[in-house]
Amino acid sequence: MQRLIRPLRRHWLRVAVTLLPVLLALGHAAGIWRIPFLDRFDALIYDARLRATMPGTLDPRIVIVDIDDTSLQEVGQWPWSRDRLARLTSELLGRQQASVLGFDVMFAEADRHSGQTALADERPSNGSGHGVAMRSLAAAPDHDAAFAHSLAGQNVVLGFYFTQSPQPRAKGGLPPPVLPPDAMPNTRDYATAWNSYGASIPVLAAVAPAGFLNVLIDPRADGVVRAVPLIARYEPVQGADRSLAGYYESLSLAVYRRATGASAPYPRLAREVGGAAPILEALVMGQPGGPLAVPVDQQASALVPYRGPGGAQGGSFRYISAIDVLDGRLAAGELSGKIVLVGASAPGLQDLRATPVSAAYPGVEVHASVISSLLDRRFLAVPDYAAGYDFAMILLLGGILAIGLSLLGPVRAVLLALACMLAPLGINHLLFHRSGLVMPQAASVLMVAAAFALNMGWGYFVEARTRRGLAKLFGTYVPPQLVSEMVLDPNRYSMRAESKELTVMFCDMRGFTRLSEQMAPEDLQTFLNEVFSRLTDIISAHRGTVDKYMGDCVMAFWGAPVDTPEHASLAVRAAMEMSAAVDDINATHRLRGLPPLSVGIGLNTGAMSVGDMGSTHRRSYTVIGDAVNLAARLEGLGEHYGIDIVASEATRLQCDAHLWQEVDRVRVKGKLQEVTVFTPCGLRANATPQQLEELSQWQAVLEAYRARRWHATELLLDALRCGHEKKVLYRVYAQRLASIRMQPPDTDWDGAIQFERK
Repeated sequence: MQRLIRPLRRHWLRVAVTLLPVLLALGHAAGIWRIPFLDRFDALIYDARLRATMPGTLDPRIVIVDIDDTSLQEVGQWPWSRDRLARLTSELLGRQQASVLGFDVMFAEADRHSGQTALADERPSNGSGHGVAMRSLAAAPDHDAAFAHSLAGQNVVLGFYFTQSPQPRAKGGLPPPVLPPDAMPNTRDYATAWNSYGASIPVLAAVAPAGFLNVLIDPRADGVVRAVPLIARYEPVQGADRSLAGYYESLSLAVYRRATGASAPYPRLAREVGGAAPILEALVMGQPGGPLAVPVDQQASALVPYRGPGGAQGGSFRYISAIDVLDGRLAAGELSGKIVLVGASAPGLQDLRATPVSAAYPGVEVHASVISSLLDRRFLAVPDYAAGYDFAMILLLGGILAIGLSLLGPVRAVLLALACMLAPLGINHLLFHRSGLVMPQAASVLMVAAAFALNMGWGYFVEARTRRGLAKLFGTYVPPQLVSEMVLDPNRYSMRAESKELTVMFCDMRGFTRLSEQMAPEDLQTFLNEVFSRLTDIISAHRGTVDKYMGDCVMAFWGAPVDTPEHASLAVRAAMEMSAAVDDINATHRLRGLPPLSVGIGLNTGAMSVGDMGSTHRRSYTVIGDAVNLAARLEGLGEHYGIDIVASEATRLQCDAHLWQEVDRVRVKGKLQEVTVFTPCGLRANATPQQLEELSQWQAVLEAYRARRWHATELLLDALRCGHEKKVLYRVYAQRLASIRMQPPDTDWDGAIQFERK
């Protein structure tokens, strides 16, 4: 815990800046203040998710008889005469055998083509011609009566609409309510309330039930229809017929109930924790297949789970032109058992809605989508705990960001911010897809973006001086590419000494004394600088840190100050490349007549102390420890065995990608414990069969040697030397065997060779 608290204390201002958008988002989620932009963004996210998860498949149970442009061109402008609508109704319910017929159109005016309507509108006159005209109109057919006759006794639902007006009006015949006024408590409004209506003319209202056509325009003022009320409350004004007061059902709910035999909906209320009034959870209907609970909001409205982009080409519902039905172009019984909705998609009839899935969506398909969701029991709902969920999500993500962004480097900070942004999106998508739950998430997503921007801005503008100081401090010790990595997260690095597992290298130039005898001091200095520059470039290219130059020796280490898990492998690669670079230098020396150079490199991996060390007068960033001393001792062993690179077993164990040859077991000066030493032979992937065979033979030599089987060792070694006469390592062992013949080792001999010189 202390390791977390200390850096947070250093960055408390950065944490405070990060928490500012968190507090704003929490206030929005708690309802202390509402930020309209966040509500609008939530709606856009909902729309995008809805479009991405729409089934996009045809629902064959519902058919839309469309009053489209083709129908208007052949029949004439709307409204059509009621005798034509009577023929349409008879065709659909009779010859086509539709199970339910719903009209998403209004019949609030009498048919102007009817003789009775014209007779009622005719003014009295004393002329003889007028009397003849009156008798002619009286004898003309009553189209409204014909339409009413086609509706009587049929499974038909008409439409009406509610309005709220300062001067209440009642037009037409309103059907009886499905729920009485006291069906829900009066402690709050549990449904949209209206005081006016426009319904079908009485002759039609008397023979068929009706459902209201109202939809809800989203209160976020974007004009989009995302929800529809399933029930609404009518409150007649004083002096009006009070028997009509109560709760009415929508057209889609009325059609569904008549198609399935469901009972009238009754509200399911639940007591909210700490709330003064119960909340409306769902509308429940009894039906043959078991009760159906439809989740609704506190206005008794349900989100519309749109199936597709809408229209005849949308693919969600089958569209049939009304003129095709009137002309009998459908085969008899083609719509048998279907739910048929009559509506209009012609732009001139103004029944196109803006929805999340389309800017011009037929209003009749809104009702069709609701009916389809009721049949499938596929609902979308904002649960009553949505605000609490939003608050908890913002609080959790805000806390993670305030701490994480202030402690992590830029790359990890970006990844953390992306994770915090994707987490609510992913969780909400899962809840939406599997359970139909619609959760707010705009506040959490934008909070993450704002917190990240403020935090990074603070780090860039305020903490940049710290980074520049770090670059100045370490620039003389480590390669530029490592300094570039360090300044991205300066708080991770300091000069304070710490214990770490590192790999250290000592590289000494052999033959330097002879070379210095043949070169002028100025030329020797230039040459030495060129060689050190070449070797240093190789060390830097492999992410090594140059510790110091000591005469003709360079010391370097890997794994600090920047953590490098593959430090041992990088050190081995650098050592092999340095050995190859010296061979290139020797090629130039031969042309100049100078003696050749060689290098002795010692490598060891282990725990050592690294940091700023020295006196009050002079300090340096260096490594110390027993592992460092061992590397210095190994560097001097290579010349004895005729190899350039000597590595400890600890280094070899971390470099499986390389092919190794075991050299010997030694005790170096100052250490009692034996050390097994190796030399790298290249990458294992590039090994040749001959090389592998040689190493296998050599391993057999070592096994026989350490088992004290001297004769077998000589035979194996002689066979190996036949193909490798110039290899110093094999000659060393041959000389050692010759000495053993003269003076065998003691019985406690363990195969290790003691070196008394550094």
